[in-house]
Amino acid sequence: MALALSLGRRGWGRVWPNPAVGCVIVKDGKIIGRGWTADGGRPHAETRALAQAGAAAEGATAYVTLEPCAHHGQTPPCAQSLIDAKIARVVVALSDPDPRVDGGGLRMLQDAGIDVTVGVCADAAARDHAGFLLRVREGRPFVTLKLAGTLDGRIATATGESKWITGKAARRAVHAMRARHDAVMVGAGTVRADDPSLTVRDMGITRQPVRVVLSRSMKIPVGSQLARTAAKVPVWLCHGAGANVASWVENGAVSLPCETVSGQVAPLSALKMLAERGITRVFCEGGGMLAASLLNADLVDELVVFSAGATIGAEGTPMLAAMGVDGLAHAPRFTLSSVATVGGDICHTWRRLPAP
Repeated sequence: MALALSLGRRGWGRVWPNPAVGCVIVKDGKIIGRGWTADGGRPHAETRALAQAGAAAEGATAYVTLEPCAHHGQTPPCAQSLIDAKIARVVVALSDPDPRVDGGGLRMLQDAGIDVTVGVCADAAARDHAGFLLRVREGRPFVTLKLAGTLDGRIATATGESKWITGKAARRAVHAMRARHDAVMVGAGTVRADDPSLTVRDMGITRQPVRVVLSRSMKIPVGSQLARTAAKVPVWLCHGAGANVASWVENGAVSLPCETVSGQVAPLSALKMLAERGITRVFCEGGGMLAASLLNADLVDELVVFSAGATIGAEGTPMLAAMGVDGLAHAPRFTLSSVATVGGDICHTWRRLPAP
């Protein structure tokens, strides 16, 4: 199952709106088939693993990271494919809460006389499938917030100089993180200040993440890199009512009107809009106002912070905008997941604390 999970992770950022599933087929102590959800969501992991196993799948055990689907979509149900291949046993990490499945795949297998075990490596599978599960259960995607700054939490000098605080290795690591998410999200201030492309470069990927901009009024130059390349790499605009997005739409961008709160796009409204369109994993790269609003709304599932060995001082631009925290009891809290040296910088990853 650990191998199946590692295979499934190969699909992160490449298979939405489908879950990134992994499958391993074992017979007589040997692996005879392995697969993961293909780019675009099809073929499914079980189908690919069964194709590799061929006739040898009869009497074998299949390890699958999520309950095999039971519904007819663009492809037949994976549960039926396992039955037709005469698999003897299916080990599943996690049941699928999608109403179209929700135990139906397990029942199909059991009714066909297949031995079914559920719950192996369930916690690891829940983390791996968190985006898909959140989309089904709460109608929003998994959110990773990335921050990068100096040791004293600054992202630019008083004059606005910010290139480059972190080193090449850290910047390359960020490209890899983008590739593992369905969408990259920023606020209007970041677009105006940095004119980013938000694409994954020098990684050899063929499916770029959707680039998402949150802006109430869309007062962003139409000559920006995002606007100029919207026809080639998707750009989705989460904006308030009355925002002028005509020029962006003409360039190929998608308009997504959202609710606004206190003069800003409501982050939950934007995330729900993305989930409705199939997004399961979002990588937010700022700026400070958007990051603060996500934290205040308790919508950050994973926090990734790159710290460079430099200090700027109080006159520099802080990582986060004001959050209005008046007591430590109200401060968003996370639990440390990992710490790593990346070139000359440090990357620490934090996960949201489970609800009490």
